[in-house]
Amino acid sequence: MSFDFDQITPRRGTGSAKWELHPDGVLPMWVADMDFASPEPVIRALRERAEHGLFGYAMPPADLVPLICRRMADLYGWQVTPEQVMFLPGLVSAINVLCRATGEPGDHVVTMTPAYMPFLSAPANQGRVCDTFDMTYERRDDGTISYSLDVDAFAASLHPQTRLILLSQPHNPVGIEYDRETLARLAEVCTERGIVICSDEIHCDLMLGGTRHTPTATLSPEIAANTVTLLAPSKTFNLPGLGCGIAIVQNEELRKKIAQTEAGIVPHVNAFGYIGAYAAYSEGGPWLEAVLAYLTENRDTLVRYIAEHMPQLHTTVPNATYLAWIDCREAGIEGAPGTFFLDQAKVALSDGAAFGENGNGFVRLNFACPRPMLLDGLGRMRAALEGLAS
Repeated sequence: MSFDFDQITPRRGTGSAKWELHPDGVLPMWVADMDFASPEPVIRALRERAEHGLFGYAMPPADLVPLICRRMADLYGWQVTPEQVMFLPGLVSAINVLCRATGEPGDHVVTMTPAYMPFLSAPANQGRVCDTFDMTYERRDDGTISYSLDVDAFAASLHPQTRLILLSQPHNPVGIEYDRETLARLAEVCTERGIVICSDEIHCDLMLGGTRHTPTATLSPEIAANTVTLLAPSKTFNLPGLGCGIAIVQNEELRKKIAQTEAGIVPHVNAFGYIGAYAAYSEGGPWLEAVLAYLTENRDTLVRYIAEHMPQLHTTVPNATYLAWIDCREAGIEGAPGTFFLDQAKVALSDGAAFGENGNGFVRLNFACPRPMLLDGLGRMRAALEGLAS
């Protein structure tokens, strides 16, 4: 099958948060949704459901949970049973539920920075204390940057009242898939200390250049019993507006605690979320294979362009996600670089300050868009920097 990911589909006037937060003329490359049409089987299934004309309270299709279990077995050799699968309307609400369900008010929740913004806000939302640990920054000889995790230093930094870790695997915003050894050491530290692992694996299908994903819960039975794995079709198949999140919880006691915590507060997934998830997981494979190849080339295009035309910037080379994390601290920009590029280049990026203190001077760029659009955005950024230097 062939897919035309170069096609630019206008999104203004559709209620798109990505496109309509900023005025006409601004190119949005900030929030993590793709500018690609979702797989045709998803569109078809949603159309058929809409044409039915009745939109009552929804249950998941009978085959959806078995399909998720088979998918985990086929991709990772991970044996998940149907009762271990839970649905939530989104992973942000799931993160907040986990913060409330784990420990007591005043206990500590830890995450690694730079961090996905809700990781920093969810603990306080639920009366917990948010602790952060900075990942290790490295500048490579070719000018690109990378991050790693010093597990020993992380373990030494833990507060005695830490009850939960919010882990991004693959990591948003720096775009790394933790190697198996690092992930195992981190998970063992948490398991030995009774710190529940919330492993947000929403980007696990977006592996670039042949990188393989390792679910945290597959490392050992003990780690599996201490881990809540969060998944969704939303990033993979561009379905975030449908609101269907998945939690795999293999510990029965923890599963009951989560169910009690969300009862009467967290709404059920809607009918279209369930239908979209089923269609995507059952028929979206060819589309996903093609989009991963396209995203890998987009990543490489971005890395080459920055090296050749904006060497004062330094970018990650993500092996997962469609997010580039760009160090702007040597570009001579006064103030927040996100504000600079919005004002001077008319490109909307996520400013790094929102991802923690060690994100100051960085921006996050979403390259899940048609390549002509990516080159347009990079060209605007280049022109803004050249204007700064002149």
